[in-house]
Amino acid sequence: MSGRRNAKARGLMYYLGLGVSAGVLAIVVLVGVLVIAIPVFSGSTPMTVLTSSMEPTYPPGTLIIVKPIEPEAVRIGDALTYQIESGKPAVVTHRVTQVQNSTSGELAFITKGDNNSQADELPVRPVQIKGTVWYSIPWIGYVNNIINGDARSWIVPLIATLLLLYAGYAFASGIVTTARKRRRAREREEAAFPS
Repeated sequence: MSGRRNAKARGLMYYLGLGVSAGVLAIVVLVGVLVIAIPVFSGSTPMTVLTSSMEPTYPPGTLIIVKPIEPEAVRIGDALTYQIESGKPAVVTHRVTQVQNSTSGELAFITKGDNNSQADELPVRPVQIKGTVWYSIPWIGYVNNIINGDARSWIVPLIATLLLLYAGYAFASGIVTTARKRRRAREREEAAFPS
């Protein structure tokens, strides 16, 4: 009787572990699609929010996916990602509060961080625009920074090694479990039909 209970308990733990593993795998795949696949296929760029100027909408550590946009399509209320200085790599994401049209027909955008009390000092010119925020994923930005930063040279091999070790463990434990089941089945058969 206790053997059946142990088998049921092991069965429950097995299925619980299987469910947790499937859930973790589904989350990893979903994050991979949102962070890697969709940006690659849409021409978007993943970027990490580093400051609190856009809180509470985009707190530090949020991964934002910035989709390219034509300057004429930018609207008031858009979260605009633009170069702080034209031609330089540093960017910021602030909300468009005003669209200006000069007499010569050139557009300019007044921006402000959601958490800032005043608008940004200089208007944004079309040449500075990288795109608008398409969607965001909280907390993933720090992981993105680590993987794409200076630590990439040792983090990627470490993760690959850990995954290989886990795969080896899962394979070995599967072999051991199968061997135990066969041995138990043989023992039951020998007990039922002694020679």
